[in-house]
Amino acid sequence: MIELCHIYKSFGTRKILHDVNLSVNKGETMVVLGASGSGKSTILRLVMGLMRPDSGQVLVEGHDIALMNEEELNRQRSSMGMVFQYSALFDSMTIGDNVAFGLRQHTEMTENEIRSVVKEKLSLVGLEGTEDLMPSSLSGGMKKRVGLARAIALNPEIILYDEPTAGLDPIMSTSISALIRHTQEAMHATSIVVTHDMKSARTIGDRMAFLYEGSFREVGTPEELYRSSDLKVQQFIHGLAEEPAGERREPENEMDNRG
Repeated sequence: MIELCHIYKSFGTRKILHDVNLSVNKGETMVVLGASGSGKSTILRLVMGLMRPDSGQVLVEGHDIALMNEEELNRQRSSMGMVFQYSALFDSMTIGDNVAFGLRQHTEMTENEIRSVVKEKLSLVGLEGTEDLMPSSLSGGMKKRVGLARAIALNPEIILYDEPTAGLDPIMSTSISALIRHTQEAMHATSIVVTHDMKSARTIGDRMAFLYEGSFREVGTPEELYRSSDLKVQQFIHGLAEEPAGERREPENEMDNRG
């Protein structure tokens, strides 16, 4: 469904992504792990076409996002939903209007049809009856739920999540993670979730990819990464200040970095 092929991306002299390769299967939830500033969110922007790689291909259903013009990108984006790190709701709009925004922009649905979809999606995320409220009246966790409802309003084939549990307490993080998993199972969408929240990652992910120094150091199921012999993977997963004792394992061949 989504393929990153030999992606390189720099900002000035700073190299962010270096020969990144990753395949995300249809209907799969891929969690991208990595430290802050490692380039995780850059991957989402490349998939959305919000930025282009310096070289390499970003393939969505076989089509190279990097070669599309703005009109083609807009058509492609209509099949994608994005859940932003801090919800990115429009403060001047009601909850209902926030969720309806994409429907009004990209469809010819009537207002009655739009209201019906808004009600359905808010119900799916546990926010029935909140259509007329303003974002300022909601808690952080509720805003995250509205952001998810807006992202799925167009029934996208692909959903991208940027740090969906950022800024939430542990209980709310668990709740949002369970909601993401439930939504995934209900919609059968293909998803990429960027996070450094290991508890959330293990709940959400079918597979996880660990981004380190600009490339994917290891890709596998949550169980495979937890059993990894790579000390950098273990250091990140367990939140250790230093590598655990033992020899550092370097990638044995190119395939270790390819995912």
